[in-house]
Amino acid sequence: MKHFKKILSILLSVIMVGSCCLIGTSALDVQGGSDYTIVSPYADVVWSGQNAWGAYRGNLHSHTTYSDSDIDLASMVKQYYSLGYDFLANSDHGVTGVEWNKEPERQLLYSYQELIGNKVAHLTDEEFEAITTGTYNNRGSKMICVTGANELNNLSLSKNHVNGFFLPSNVGNGFGGLENEVGYENAIKFVEENGGLSHINHPGDWLETNANPEAVNDPDNIKFFGDLIMKYDSCLGIEVLNEKNGTTGYDRILWDNLLMYCLPYGQTVIGFSNTDAHTLIDCDSSFSVFMMEENTVENIKETMQNGAFFAVTRMLRGNDFEIGPAESFDTRDSGIPYPMFKELSVAGHKLIVRAENADEIQFIANGHVISKQAIGDLPVVLDLDDIEGAADFEYVRIELQGEGGMCLSQALVIDDGSEPLGFEEDTSFKAMLNNFILRLKGTKLWTIFQEIVIAIKNKVK
Repeated sequence: MKHFKKILSILLSVIMVGSCCLIGTSALDVQGGSDYTIVSPYADVVWSGQNAWGAYRGNLHSHTTYSDSDIDLASMVKQYYSLGYDFLANSDHGVTGVEWNKEPERQLLYSYQELIGNKVAHLTDEEFEAITTGTYNNRGSKMICVTGANELNNLSLSKNHVNGFFLPSNVGNGFGGLENEVGYENAIKFVEENGGLSHINHPGDWLETNANPEAVNDPDNIKFFGDLIMKYDSCLGIEVLNEKNGTTGYDRILWDNLLMYCLPYGQTVIGFSNTDAHTLIDCDSSFSVFMMEENTVENIKETMQNGAFFAVTRMLRGNDFEIGPAESFDTRDSGIPYPMFKELSVAGHKLIVRAENADEIQFIANGHVISKQAIGDLPVVLDLDDIEGAADFEYVRIELQGEGGMCLSQALVIDDGSEPLGFEEDTSFKAMLNNFILRLKGTKLWTIFQEIVIAIKNKVK
């Protein structure tokens, strides 16, 4: 009997030790990263009730005859107002935007406008007052004038454009810029040194993704843009949707790649959507909807930084990439309501979405579609605990598609509590040599030579 009790005691001890080990392992798993939190840029948004925030439609990138558009400032502003926009930043090429009833600093480069018969005009003081208070045409809601916007590198041949925001009115006028990679960095650095914010414009145009869509997956391109965003805090992200998306149809894929590159360093990448309008029809192309307590310049600036907004487009061509869309669409000036989030909230590992004017919803994580389904009046709930490997995701973002276009959320970050990687600029000899080459590519002479070579190749083909 004593022997039995001794054996039983040993067995119980082994079981208890084993249980402790299992419990310890489970705790370590949680602490080591198998558990996570979902960090949402929309966490503070009040979606419904008496204190619900407003959904304000706006555009941060547009043009007039003060640079290379055929439409004068007064007509362009009135067009946005008539379409129901709540705020607008005019960002002519190399011209820093001022109040719409004032003339910005004129640039000699665009003196041809009046010579070819285009009108150059701003609003009257009365029109400006009426539009910014909402009394113009009895609309009842104001359109905010966001000053200090400028599309830099206006003399660039390589279309390495950067939008600066909140610049002083006497800063950035005539900023011709350098070419290619060096031009990007010089413009971003210039905006930061002058207290502004920036985003990278239509990167697919510079990458020439129409001819080579896979350029958005090139590790060198991803590293280049990602390093710029991490190096300069004032550079918030990239345009993922631009105008008709004619030269930027694959920038959503580049965005996914940049998120995967930057998030391990603790840096998100905000996706912007702008009309980049040069004609009136393009005012209803791509734009953003900001979630704000009140429509003010201060809240617009804050929302640009915290990402509590959605990117919308009315036109996008179909493509063979996994995230689609499978078919092209163009609903500009159709009057069809565009799809929009009515709620995007997080409960534990669950994502809860309510939407309007949307037929389909897809959830994208690390560049792949993890769920796709029809959407109706009921909320869509995606439990990441049901998705294999969700703990290894860097982010999840959401796309709505409906008859009136497509709407994208910002990235919801998967945070496992681990320390972010430390970003350090490469100062090796190889990096110095590469920097010398980039400076050579930043010259006009190099770019002209490059364009000649491309033209010859195309002619031979």
